Amino acid sequence: MESHLNSAETVSAYDELPLWSAIFGLMLLKHVPLRRNVRVLDVGCGTGFPLLELAQRLGPTCAVVGLGPWEAALDRARFKARIRGVLNVEIRQGDAGAMPFGDEQFDLVVSNLGLNNFGDPDAAVAECRRVMKPAARLALTTNLQGHMGEFYEVFESTLRGLGRVVALDALKKHVNHRATVEGVGALLERNGLRVTRVLEEATSMRFADGAALFRHYFIQLGFLEGWKGVVDPREAEETFSRLEKALDGLAESRGELSLSIPMAYVEAERI
Repeated sequence: MESHLNSAETVSAYDELPLWSAIFGLMLLKHVPLRRNVRVLDVGCGTGFPLLELAQRLGPTCAVVGLGPWEAALDRARFKARIRGVLNVEIRQGDAGAMPFGDEQFDLVVSNLGLNNFGDPDAAVAECRRVMKPAARLALTTNLQGHMGEFYEVFESTLRGLGRVVALDALKKHVNHRATVEGVGALLERNGLRVTRVLEEATSMRFADGAALFRHYFIQLGFLEGWKGVVDPREAEETFSRLEKALDGLAESRGELSLSIPMAYVEAERI
């Protein structure tokens, strides 16, 4: 899987499908403080959104650093920065849990959906605090529990209908790993940060039916493997065939398959 993600073809295709990160990145850009003469860190910058957009909106008095572990994606971000002439950005490879920066380097640290992908969220947040100046702000976005709730209700019903007791427990754990505002606040506080602002919004992802959902490239890239991991591999084909038909039925009854996406923007300061 890692070699696949690092292929130029995969990165190029991924870069043309930023719809998931874009939803949250636009929320971040809507609310993040923009000031002159600041040094900014984007943790988990991927292929460069919202990193490059933020750098351009902050302008030449500011310096913006993007950090991420995915080297092929960082190369893509560097390419876009060069083509677009974004001169106030630097892109570094590194682990969020062990950042290659000294203490108190940044006035603002941002992370778009980083909490969803950090291997060790506590280590990453502790590192964010370490590299923040005393008066700095942390601004992050995350999706919340309730994410794609319509899908998970049908998934649960399908598993119950098939008598998949073990899979039902696995599905509950899968759903509950999503963030809550309270959970994010606790994570930040135990690592030396205090929440100062929380904004919640909701949007949706719409599909014609279950077949469209399961065959969507980004769903396959980011979600399908996790969904299939809930069930015994020997039962996956039957389970997902039944699940797709159930989703088709929901779409037919409602005119479409609409999945809710609850979102949060959180700001914090050093304690």
